[in-house]
Amino acid sequence: MTQEFYSNGKLLLSGEYAILDGALGLAIPTRYGQSLAINKNEKSIITWQSIAENNSIWFEASFDAYSLEIKDSSNTDTARTLQKIVQQAKNLNAKFLNEKRGYSITTDLDFNPNWGLGSSSTLINNIAQWAEVDPYELLRRTFSGSGYDIACARSHSPILYQIADQKPYFEEVHFSPSFQDKLYFVYLNHKQNSREGIAQYHNQNFDKLNLVNRISEITRRLLACKELSEFENLLTLHENLISENLKLPTVKSQKFPDFLGSIKSLGAWGGDFILVTSAADPTAYFEAKGFDVLIPFEEMVLKKP
Repeated sequence: MTQEFYSNGKLLLSGEYAILDGALGLAIPTRYGQSLAINKNEKSIITWQSIAENNSIWFEASFDAYSLEIKDSSNTDTARTLQKIVQQAKNLNAKFLNEKRGYSITTDLDFNPNWGLGSSSTLINNIAQWAEVDPYELLRRTFSGSGYDIACARSHSPILYQIADQKPYFEEVHFSPSFQDKLYFVYLNHKQNSREGIAQYHNQNFDKLNLVNRISEITRRLLACKELSEFENLLTLHENLISENLKLPTVKSQKFPDFLGSIKSLGAWGGDFILVTSAADPTAYFEAKGFDVLIPFEEMVLKKP
């Protein structure tokens, strides 16, 4: 019998970087995600196959079912990362993978793994479900990070997320602004390494408590926003605060200075998706600049029916 698990992708609309120090963030689970299918076999081998959104196989490997020794792989670094995740899951649950049998495992992404929507966090959450372990602890032992992506993986509508006393707290909220038809997500053709971005944030010397308080207030105001103009002002304020403290230029000033709407980076600066506001469909503008992945708000955000 096949065991199957599924986790949603994620986007952090507010709180990037500062969320690590306790800022309140607004995050969305996406309609895109990743599934995990497990079938038992009698070979004492774990075979692993990862399928991309275009049905191509982007990774394959095999492991000893007991020692997790890598037998074969199409990418050594990916195999070692996967080996680490599964080993840590075993460390958290001594009963996990202690049967005398192997497994045939398939993961299936329904988004491009370069998009930064959570190919790692959805995998962590799926393996945590399979191993029956705490996904936040499994994340801490493997990739680290704030954990908002794990919360999104398990939620069915936008969330408010915060770390307090080193523990994650989140609640599902209603976030369906009247101007959502003016909101778009644009992929910057580059996957940003979030761990590098986090390291850069930690290396900066500034009043982090002040930033946390100001970002938290912006998050609350974004959630309650009724007018597009106010929403745009808040996005710009958020961008300028992070720019000032990280000593990095905003993505709008760097790449799109002539764009008429507001633009906000999402997650680690420099890649992945941006949030764009525009009174008219901005597809032609971004395509002319070489950015042809543009997804309207309604098509990206997972919301309860």
